Amino acid sequence: MSIITPQDRAISQWLLICLFLIFFMVVLGGVTRLTGSGLSMVNWHPIHGTVPPITSAQWDEEFSFYKQSPEFQKINSSMDVSDFKSIFWLEYSHRMLGRVIGLVFFVPFVYFWWRKKIKPGLTPKLVTMFVLGGCQGLLGWYMVKSGLVNNPHVSQYRLTAHLVSAILIYGFILWTWLDLRHPKNLLTSHDKQLERWCYVSLGLLSLILLTIVSGGFVAGMKAGLIYNTFPLMGGQWIPEGISALSPWYMNLFENKVTAQFGHRVLAIVTAVLLFIWYIKGRSKFSNVKLTRSFKWIGMMVIIQVSLGLLTLLYNVPIPVASMHQAGALLLFSAMLINMHALRRQ
Repeated sequence: MSIITPQDRAISQWLLICLFLIFFMVVLGGVTRLTGSGLSMVNWHPIHGTVPPITSAQWDEEFSFYKQSPEFQKINSSMDVSDFKSIFWLEYSHRMLGRVIGLVFFVPFVYFWWRKKIKPGLTPKLVTMFVLGGCQGLLGWYMVKSGLVNNPHVSQYRLTAHLVSAILIYGFILWTWLDLRHPKNLLTSHDKQLERWCYVSLGLLSLILLTIVSGGFVAGMKAGLIYNTFPLMGGQWIPEGISALSPWYMNLFENKVTAQFGHRVLAIVTAVLLFIWYIKGRSKFSNVKLTRSFKWIGMMVIIQVSLGLLTLLYNVPIPVASMHQAGALLLFSAMLINMHALRRQ
């Protein structure tokens, strides 16, 4: 087993801080979406604009920009400056946190690179992380722009892309952090049974990601606000209107009924398979770290299913819905850690 060098330990601690910030960024983005705050800042200033409005004149100017947006004209026309501030601060905090993450990543990276503390092969990964982070900011603005046209709602396609790309960046950093913390030889091709477990873990991770994608479309279309019963939808197992659009595949992306039904089915299938995975893995392996990763999966499945049901049955309350989104990322993390532990077994 390899020993972690002081340089790798320092870099892993830095990446762990970045992971926590990105996790909070995803959760804050969900709150921003749920509170309808995402379209409050109609201008994008990637470099300047870090200082928020302070004086009354500055607030009036910022509010005047918002008054020109379709959201104000069609939905929030009765809003005054005081009401505007309540939605502005969430979106402002979300954008500022993105800048903070950029600085927290860039400054230590330059230091580690300049002092030659980055081991061979890691620099390209770190550069890729930074570039992907910048692209994520552009994608976020691209998403917001979709709600600044005639229809004052962001595109569910762009919202889901923004969410999934954030999770993929988070996963990339988490995997790199795990490599640094557990520098052990990868699985050889001799243990075919363990290889199969690794392939299955990859399939389950992909299934979790697919379920998150379906949840993004549910959130983008506000499909969670219909059929707030379980397990039936409108008194039926298969609700009416599930195939109302033509061609048929458009129902998956633009039909609220189909979006919610698909998310339910995916969530149930994913939860059942993951719980079976937890039961089988707990009894199969004796390695403490590996069995612990299986237990995390089992625990997060129970928590996430509970949060999903509460979100649905109570008509998407903001605190519970935010925890449900956080739970999805934690379940994704648990599965990724489990897959990494299997490859290090």
